[in-house]
Amino acid sequence: MKAVITVTGRDSVGISAGVSTLCAFAGANVVDITQSGSSGYFAMIMIVGIDSLKGSFSDFADRLEAYGKDHGLIVSTVHEDIFNTMHHV
Repeated sequence: MKAVITVTGRDSVGISAGVSTLCAFAGANVVDITQSGSSGYFAMIMIVGIDSLKGSFSDFADRLEAYGKDHGLIVSTVHEDIFNTMHHV
């Protein structure tokens, strides 16, 4: 199973590293990453494998969201089942 993590906000040093570190500690494997910075803003999309999560998906998503709030970022984590369901409607 996979999840999609999006991160947006003001650009600063260490955003990718911080989110990647949280993923590693949670047992999520970064499969793909795209990021861009422009005019002082930052946007990133990460695809992560979540088959080996240490805890629930909900707790994982909540920790990432809290990290974002603590760092002035918007972090959203969506399970791939949501995308699959959206495309079958």
